[in-house]
Amino acid sequence: MAQKRDYYVVLGIDRDAGEPEIKKAYRKLAIKHHPDRNPDDPTAAEKFREATEAYEVLKDQQKRAQYDQHGHAAFEQPGGPAGGFGGMGGMDMNDALASFLRNFGGFGDIFGGGGGGGGRGQGRDLQVKVAITLREAAEGVHKKVKLRKQVACASCGGSGGAHGSGASDCPECRGSGRRRQVVRTLLGQMVTEVACNRCGGRGSLVTDPCGACRGTGTVRGEETVEVRIPAGVARGNYMDLQGRGDAGEHGGRPGDLRVVFDVGEDEVFERHGDDLLIDVPVSPIDLMLGVKVEVPTLDGRVALKVPAGTQTHKVFRLRGKGLPRLQRSDRGDQLVRILAWTPEKLSADEKSRLETLRAGLAARVPAPGRGLVD
Repeated sequence: MAQKRDYYVVLGIDRDAGEPEIKKAYRKLAIKHHPDRNPDDPTAAEKFREATEAYEVLKDQQKRAQYDQHGHAAFEQPGGPAGGFGGMGGMDMNDALASFLRNFGGFGDIFGGGGGGGGRGQGRDLQVKVAITLREAAEGVHKKVKLRKQVACASCGGSGGAHGSGASDCPECRGSGRRRQVVRTLLGQMVTEVACNRCGGRGSLVTDPCGACRGTGTVRGEETVEVRIPAGVARGNYMDLQGRGDAGEHGGRPGDLRVVFDVGEDEVFERHGDDLLIDVPVSPIDLMLGVKVEVPTLDGRVALKVPAGTQTHKVFRLRGKGLPRLQRSDRGDQLVRILAWTPEKLSADEKSRLETLRAGLAARVPAPGRGLVD
């Protein structure tokens, strides 16, 4: 028997991949290698079976932990961990096809089908971008998002049938959604299961379709979703809202909604991760003599002592005055960069006094070199 490939290699994902990445990788491979799309290619069917077996293990946290610890041996021993694939043989094609239907509900949303048939199809996942300010990101905020999406048809209640009649089992496949197909190969004949032609793999038909939605159970509409954005999010962070995507056909499971955050730039603060940076201009005389300045923070203005002899571009740190850290109780810091400010115009009296001061300081200026600025 050929040696099994590593499940992470099969799906083409990293070992620390999250659930959305695992699902996305499997979905791509399943669409590419599904037997219905490749009836004359037995190697595609094997790749489909292999990818499905990998997905069934890695999507389940318990099975994945067993696999990470013991590899394929975790599921190949008789009487081994629950949820294996029946001993050394692994998952067969019937199991793989059943898993595919169980995970994706039907073929309409995968292969672009649909039409007037019945059955239940999972709704599409959607994505929306929400713009917020840095100040809103610092405090957390609730936003209402209006979506144009597929919603359940009000006329039929989402069933797809006129007057709510719903769907009945397909007479061709008797509700299984599958039919057997014989594929001839160089090694002989291979019997596999494919989607039923009449119902498109759904297992049911709407015999009296609703006129408003043409039998799909969904129509184009609007929905307002309230999103609670936690404090500390950054641009590109996102959150998934289950069941807030497109409505599923014929009462099927709705898709999910991914909300991506777009945090804008602030006029005062420059963001560096959870830290904030602000520039404070100070006159050269104040740098020489020392000065106390007021510095804006997210919590209001605070006093900062700038010691005598501070060099321009010196950075002071106000601990805990930055942004909240996600899933933690502490905050980042605020960095205060002191910049020497010089006036563009001087009066005659100011210029005379500065000339006298310059003459006295000239001998104390260090020679050019490295390491002059803190």
